[in-house]
Amino acid sequence: MIHNPHNLLKMKPVIKKIREENSRFERRESETDAENTSSSRRDFLKKSALGGIALGGFITMPIEDTIAQTTSNVNRASYPSDLKITDLRVATIANKHIIKIDTNQGIYGLGEVRDGADARYALFLKSRILGLNPCNIEMIFRIIRQFGYHGRQGGGVCAVEMALWDLTGRAYSVPVWQLLGGRFRDKIRLYADTPEVKDPKEFAEKVRLRMEVQGFTWLKMDLGIHLVANKEGNIVNSKYWAPMAQYDLREFMGYGNTLHPFTQVQITDKGLADLQEYVAMVRDAVGYEIPLCADHFGHFDINNAIRFGRAMEKFRLAWLEDMVPWFDIDNNKILSQALETPVLTGEDIYCLRDGFKPLIDAKAVDIIHPDLATSGGILETKKIGDYAEENNIAMALHMAGSPVVFMANVHCAAATKNFLALEHHSIDSPWWENLVKMTGSKPMIEKGFANVPLDAPGLGIELNEEECKKRLGKEYGWFNPTPEWDMKRSHDRIWS
Repeated sequence: MIHNPHNLLKMKPVIKKIREENSRFERRESETDAENTSSSRRDFLKKSALGGIALGGFITMPIEDTIAQTTSNVNRASYPSDLKITDLRVATIANKHIIKIDTNQGIYGLGEVRDGADARYALFLKSRILGLNPCNIEMIFRIIRQFGYHGRQGGGVCAVEMALWDLTGRAYSVPVWQLLGGRFRDKIRLYADTPEVKDPKEFAEKVRLRMEVQGFTWLKMDLGIHLVANKEGNIVNSKYWAPMAQYDLREFMGYGNTLHPFTQVQITDKGLADLQEYVAMVRDAVGYEIPLCADHFGHFDINNAIRFGRAMEKFRLAWLEDMVPWFDIDNNKILSQALETPVLTGEDIYCLRDGFKPLIDAKAVDIIHPDLATSGGILETKKIGDYAEENNIAMALHMAGSPVVFMANVHCAAATKNFLALEHHSIDSPWWENLVKMTGSKPMIEKGFANVPLDAPGLGIELNEEECKKRLGKEYGWFNPTPEWDMKRSHDRIWS
């Protein structure tokens, strides 16, 4: 596809401004980093400068042997061509399912099943990957891809995929971003998820803390109709679904499981005025230099979504997230065309071909928003970002997991050009970062930005066993054996 440099002019002003700010920051960081680069880091980069798994190889050699030759001076356990997967185990840490893929050489990789998903989505895949070389990531992904689906059902496939990247990086002693083709940035901008507070003054104080103390340069808030539903005359048809704020997902015909057009919930002018007052107080506290995006609006139809969006336009929000379901491509496009504020979706979409490509081809959103633990894993998410870039669409990343999936996102974001910001969902948990130990020289996060590991292999982390065991679930223990998942009991081919 031929890129038109004038396409940037077609972007909504908010996205254009953010991309320009990101570019300036990344250039500044790159210049500073070049001045401060130590000789040991230069040596590491020389050793790990593959430039991508499939590039610069010896044409007559297998890819494993190509990388082995290119990294001949790098310490590793043994020859990567001889690696075989021997086990897949799980530990539930702080309610997040962390998987560990072991090999015959003692090298292992870490992955994570998406928040809210079942660990058995990953355990089910064990029998499909035993005995395979973990460095053949694309081949293994094609074997297991059929067992993923949208939402949390993609969690198992993605957990295995990110663990394979971590394992391969450890085997060749290079960071995952290097295996993806190199990096565009050394620091990853984070957007701070900020749990709702119904009192706008309290919420404004909370976001001020995010900026002034914690150093975040991008904020997100929940802005649902539930914030004003308790006032008489604000919402039409709310009492039928009461309590609207409680999404009992076990009730198939409950509010949380009813598609937006079918609730007949509406927002009155009075309700919109109260929401405007709420956002105004937050915007006054944040100012207009900081991007501020919004989420969790409620289940109402496209007409009310447009009314809602237009009422918020004067506050120049960075985006409105998931106002209609992602698979409703026509209405997402109608919404995008009706509003100046960018619209965004994607956290529940599985894989480029199935979900993102139709959305991108239709130009139905201004920004895509994959969750790497659903979208297919590290490489698939990079492919999604690259395809969006070809169509002049930016990418932000949704994340609500442990530091394991967080670091998988960091490597993906480093290697994807059109990246905007990555969600940090656990800022208020002081123990969260301590669940892992960084194996490189830099801390995980500094003042609202994640550091890309430049001198550490794989994802650049090890589990902090002592801290993890304080929050260890009982069902799977500390990576207990899982022999019950060894045997493959079905013929999985989906064609004849």
